[in-house]
Amino acid sequence: MSEPTPIAEGTAKKAQFAVQRLYAKDVSFEAPGAPAIFTQQWEPETNVQFSSNVEKVSENQYEVTLQLTVNASVKGKTAYIAEVKFAGIFLAEGVEGPALEHLMGAHCPTILFPYVRELISDLVTRGTFPQFLLQPMNFDAIYAEAKRRRDEAAAPAATH
Repeated sequence: MSEPTPIAEGTAKKAQFAVQRLYAKDVSFEAPGAPAIFTQQWEPETNVQFSSNVEKVSENQYEVTLQLTVNASVKGKTAYIAEVKFAGIFLAEGVEGPALEHLMGAHCPTILFPYVRELISDLVTRGTFPQFLLQPMNFDAIYAEAKRRRDEAAAPAATH
C-alpha cells in the first residue's frame, strides 16, 4: 500500500490520491478452434474491445475496473478469446466533481492498463499462439471523447 499523494496545495483540506490495491477480478482464455486452428496459416483478424467501470466502495474509496477482450479469428473461425477484468481500489480524498471524474475515468485506467496488457499477452502466449501485444492507449483522449459525446447527447435534452 502506498501513502496518499497530495494533489492540491494550499487548500484547507488537501486532496490526496493513493492506489490501495490492484487485482485480477476475472481472467479467461478460450481456444475453441484448437487443435485445427494450429494447422492454418496464421493471418488473424483481431478485434479488441474494452470498457471501464467505477464503483464507489466507501466515502473516499473507489473500485475502477478495466475490462479488455481480444478475439482473434482465422478465415472466419475463432482462434482464441482472451478476456481480462483487472481492478484497483483507489483512495481519493478532497477531490470532487469533474476532477474526480477525470481521475477515475482516465488516470486510474492508465494505471491498470499495463497489468491488463501483460495478462493478455501471457494468456495468448500460454495458449501457444504468437505473442499479442496491445498497443498503448491514451485514456485521457478516450475520456475526453466520451465526455464530449455525453455532453452533446445531453445538450439537446437541455434545450427542450
